[in-house]
Amino acid sequence: MKKILVCGAGGFIGGHLVADLRRQGFTNIRAVDQKPFEAWYQRFDDVENLHLDLSRLEACEQSVEGCDVVYNLAADMGGMGFIELNKALCMLTVLINTHLLMASRKFGVERYFFASSACVYNGDKQKDPNVTALTEADAYPALPEDGYGWEKLFSERMCRHFREDFGIQTRAARYHNVYGPNGTYDGGREKAPAAVCRKIIAAKLSGKHQIEIWGEGNQTRSFMYIDDCVKGTQMLLKSDFVEPINIGSSEMVSINQLVDVVEEIAGIRLERSYKLDAPKGVNGRNSDNTLIQSVFGWEPSIKLRAGLELTYAWIYDEMIRERALGGPSVVNRF
Repeated sequence: MKKILVCGAGGFIGGHLVADLRRQGFTNIRAVDQKPFEAWYQRFDDVENLHLDLSRLEACEQSVEGCDVVYNLAADMGGMGFIELNKALCMLTVLINTHLLMASRKFGVERYFFASSACVYNGDKQKDPNVTALTEADAYPALPEDGYGWEKLFSERMCRHFREDFGIQTRAARYHNVYGPNGTYDGGREKAPAAVCRKIIAAKLSGKHQIEIWGEGNQTRSFMYIDDCVKGTQMLLKSDFVEPINIGSSEMVSINQLVDVVEEIAGIRLERSYKLDAPKGVNGRNSDNTLIQSVFGWEPSIKLRAGLELTYAWIYDEMIRERALGGPSVVNRF
């Protein structure tokens, strides 16, 4: 009977979290996002949906009042292109977490989840594509991704001090590149798996068998399918573990290998060109899952190929629908 608040519910991860909570039988859910309702990736009529700007304290108080559990997934963010070119906007997201914590203290919230990011990790440890997987201790000494990573690291500390000083049971997960259907795949905010799927589908539909890859394609990442993200998030919030923890796949691939996999799914091979002056982020990043395995006996396990097949199929259907309608879908204009 507890009231659950999902902030950023109109976004990719937030929409999937609300959907999963409903599948589990939760009926007392409040969903909040600053996007207009028609731009939400998933919206459910049996959920209390609010259109509010959570960077404002009064909006956070309106959202939090009466709630027992808060999931903070709200952020002004996107893929590497957006992050590198919009550092101030990314930093301003600090207002959301700060005001939500203040409201949570005011209204006696029991549990509070903050969605952090692998972008908090020290950049000096991510210069080699053959990176040693990042452990939770690698966030310090601090040298995170400029803008977005600093905001996440600062907000982690804010959560910690609200727990220590005011008794709010805060939890923080460092997500590693979440992907899946029902999310952004064009417009500049999409992440690498969705962008690669879109580019390969466009090449297949147009007959122009070419693809542009940002950077030299050797930079490495791990990509976590959305179902693992949602499961790990709820597991952490319910637990007694209070420190920030990696929630990410340990299956590391290069961007070139990511393209290989999607090409196999599409049944096509493309001529590749490399945009070397495009934003590409760090050279290597992978999740060390030793801690989450030790604490929970679990780690994200959905293989990249399996998750990409589902993601590719959804984006393909969306792009076919767009063609029939004569333009991009509403959600991907935002």
